[in-house]
Amino acid sequence: MTPVVVLTVAGSDSGGGAGIQADLKTFAALGTYGVSVITAITAQNTLGVTAIHSVPPAIVAAQLDAVLADFPVAAVKAGMVSDPAVAAVIAERAGRLPNLVVDPVLVATSGSRLSEVGAIAPLLAYAKILTPNRQEAEALRGSFLGDAAVVVTGSEDAVDVLHYEGQRLELRGEPVPTRNNHGSGCTFSSAIAARLALGDELIDAVSFAKAYVARALLGGRDWKLGAGPGPLHHFI
Repeated sequence: MTPVVVLTVAGSDSGGGAGIQADLKTFAALGTYGVSVITAITAQNTLGVTAIHSVPPAIVAAQLDAVLADFPVAAVKAGMVSDPAVAAVIAERAGRLPNLVVDPVLVATSGSRLSEVGAIAPLLAYAKILTPNRQEAEALRGSFLGDAAVVVTGSEDAVDVLHYEGQRLELRGEPVPTRNNHGSGCTFSSAIAARLALGDELIDAVSFAKAYVARALLGGRDWKLGAGPGPLHHFI
């Protein structure tokens, strides 16, 4: 059977743990077909980010148009966007980007600054759901979010908070004792996109993604890849 198609629009992580690489692994693990548009190239490993090169807006636009012209995209995850002009390119095509999940990637797990709120602002009103961690949610305070749902992650007790259609829902889990959490936010948002593409309702997609990330953290908790926080086991 032909798989459903999920698109990631994000930055490339040369260490393979986050960004485009984590998204595509997640899509494959969940039985969907991943396509990609690269917004930035980063030089990074488990210890941090040493360089960022934003892809020119015209090239991002060309990638998007090529993918959308040929693939029946069922959901989209938008991650790292460090240039407002790139966000505008994506926003211009929002009508062709179903089930848009926006992960406002502002700070890497290592603490490296990756983007600013102003760079992603053009996208916020078009999202079906935003997936900020607590620091990113605070930075977004006061931004226009349209009708987007928001799930705030990153609490030490593994409680995520979903704001959806006037409701505030707490999604509880068991904390996973591991330092190998590089790419957990990317994995969470891309898992939501994959499950929306497969037909889940939003709350079900978020709940599934939370459980999937917990399994991936458990699966990779004893890995020793790199000297810093390592990646998750996406194929557990």
